[in-house]
Amino acid sequence: MGKLFVMDHPLIQHKLTLIRDKQTGSKDFRELLDEISTLMAYEVTRDLPLKEVTIETPISRTSAYVLSGKKLGVVPILRAGLGMVNGILKLVPAARVGHVGLYRDPATLEPVEYYCKLPGDVTERELIVVDPMLATGGSASAAISFLKDRGCTNIKLMCLVAAPEGIERIRRDHEDVDIFVAAVDEKLNDHGYIVPGLGDAGDRLFGTK
Repeated sequence: MGKLFVMDHPLIQHKLTLIRDKQTGSKDFRELLDEISTLMAYEVTRDLPLKEVTIETPISRTSAYVLSGKKLGVVPILRAGLGMVNGILKLVPAARVGHVGLYRDPATLEPVEYYCKLPGDVTERELIVVDPMLATGGSASAAISFLKDRGCTNIKLMCLVAAPEGIERIRRDHEDVDIFVAAVDEKLNDHGYIVPGLGDAGDRLFGTK
């Protein structure tokens, strides 16, 4: 069963409070989302494997460690997930970035893929799927399914704020996927928004309505 990690680091919680505030404009929202993503990525990548190497410092030869094993991939769910990519790339600039675009069918209410562009070696990478909001979990579950359909096996989900309903959906559909969030909120309202949440992340990120 995949694990749920709630990151209670003081800097993450402080910046999360600022990003929730309805008075926070798009410029500050973008900057805060970028900063929180960097802080969260530090924890998400904690278990990346290392290998020992020998290097020359200005003083002597020594043993040290570098990343080993599978390379990293970041897959934002369009469009709000785009706001989390650069924060991760600051820590792991060699990571490749794929994109998954989804819309909700008005008749069935099910997510439908309209865009998917992934690195050629995506199946060899450890993937972090990113989206600020995990509400119903439908879009995140569908995105993870699309990746699995393409042969990907090592997937993590990183979100800013989650509703219990979204967490339960991911655990039900993808029991092998670990979930990383900054907060688990109270519930979803009748319109599918997280309460208290932070509103529509995409609109706040890009200044649209």
